[in-house]
Amino acid sequence: METYTLENAGADLVYDVRGPLPTDDGRPPLLMIGQPMDATGFAALAARFPERTVVTYDPRGLGRSVRKDGRVDHTPEIQADDVHAVIGALGAGPVEMFASSGGAVTALAVVARYPDDVTTLVAHEPPLITLTPDGPAAVRARAGVREAYEKRGWGAGMAAFVAMTSWEGEFTDAYFAQPQADPAAFGMPTEDDGSRDDPLLSDRSWAVSGYRPDVDAIAAAATRVVIALGEESRNVQTGRTSVAAAELLDGRVSVFPSHHGGFLDGEFGYPGKPDEFGHRLREVLDGAS
Repeated sequence: METYTLENAGADLVYDVRGPLPTDDGRPPLLMIGQPMDATGFAALAARFPERTVVTYDPRGLGRSVRKDGRVDHTPEIQADDVHAVIGALGAGPVEMFASSGGAVTALAVVARYPDDVTTLVAHEPPLITLTPDGPAAVRARAGVREAYEKRGWGAGMAAFVAMTSWEGEFTDAYFAQPQADPAAFGMPTEDDGSRDDPLLSDRSWAVSGYRPDVDAIAAAATRVVIALGEESRNVQTGRTSVAAAELLDGRVSVFPSHHGGFLDGEFGYPGKPDEFGHRLREVLDGAS
């Protein structure tokens, strides 16, 4: 694996290349992106593609990519510009892309803004919360996570986030009537370390979850776009947002093994099924629905 730094006016973007460029097999490089997860989260999945040249990167302000623009918020448009810059730096033409969570939102912005950058996009569980029928309630639930974080710190905020993302079905009055989630019940710290800069629990990434894809621009692009969801996510928020995103585009959704982090191994908590996930991703990239 070779690591590179792409310096631009807004950030120094660090990316990793596993395999040769140009590729040995003539296929495009496979770019894997997340948000707010950085490149470390794709180690297990990249290892399942030893025959491919796999590229991962740290979004600006996360991991090794240092911001220089004076901002702390995360927006799909700026992230899309960064991904476009990384693709250009590879010098290998358009890429195939696997994008998960907020990275899937960024990827949809890439296709809309740079229609020649990606041949096939597999967008895994984009958390586009305003697209679901209960969008206003989902926005309220998101605000509740931030409130818990602001008032009681990281453990409380993360417990509230877990409660929100594991809730099945629409956010009804029953959801909002629940007592505040106890971080100790999830094995999380109860003490407050005073920090309030977490990109997941603060409002810094609200532009990501509040994004509305440019449907016309995506439809006009030559990119094959596949919206994917994990089989365990069907009834929770990111599963429902995936279905809503698919309905906004072509109405089809591709089912993958496991959950929102189904491509992860055990080093990041609740493990997924990276072997099965990698097999399914290979099928979809090869043209399966």
